[in-house]
Amino acid sequence: MHPTWQVALAEQQSLLKTIELSLANTPDITPAANLVMRAFEQPLDQVRVLLIGQDPYPEAGVACGLAFAVAAGTKKLPASLRNIMTELQSDLPSAQAGGNLQAWANQGVLLLNRHLTTKIGEPGAHSKQAWPAFTDAVVQALAEKRDSRLVAILWGAQAGQVRPLLGNIPVISGVHPSPLSAYRGFFGSKPFSKCNQLLHQMGEPPIDWNC
Repeated sequence: MHPTWQVALAEQQSLLKTIELSLANTPDITPAANLVMRAFEQPLDQVRVLLIGQDPYPEAGVACGLAFAVAAGTKKLPASLRNIMTELQSDLPSAQAGGNLQAWANQGVLLLNRHLTTKIGEPGAHSKQAWPAFTDAVVQALAEKRDSRLVAILWGAQAGQVRPLLGNIPVISGVHPSPLSAYRGFFGSKPFSKCNQLLHQMGEPPIDWNC
């Protein structure tokens, strides 16, 4: 976790310790412990886009600590990520698509899951942990620090739960890109070009969505 995040989330340390203790004896947690806080490696004051997912991919070795991204060497992209890439190339036809989203994170896109861990083979296994309280605090910290320099992309009902915390921050919302809902409004929603248009209006440079 970057020092700027450590300062902003200092009051959440006891909550994180509680979550850590509750998961201490739980086997088969994903992502690996050293990746759980990977989304917070970049400085808080450089975050320009907040993109929220639900929980990590439950397949062993796939989740990497960045929402929707996959670990290096993953041979087959999860269905949700394939749908995101399909929409990316529909929205921005020249964009290169892939599964490594670190390039997005490097430009100030915070790829944040509502729940930062799950159990291998069990989607949403840790949804009853205190992760939402922690990620709420993350969103509040961003809203306070970045305010008029932030765009939020909220896909799905769980991501939409944070909308009241965002105040006047512009929000691009829609259904989750999973196969269960992608055809109900995700495809054709053009979130990437819309995000760049909003950033332009703020005087911020666009995100290069190649990945």
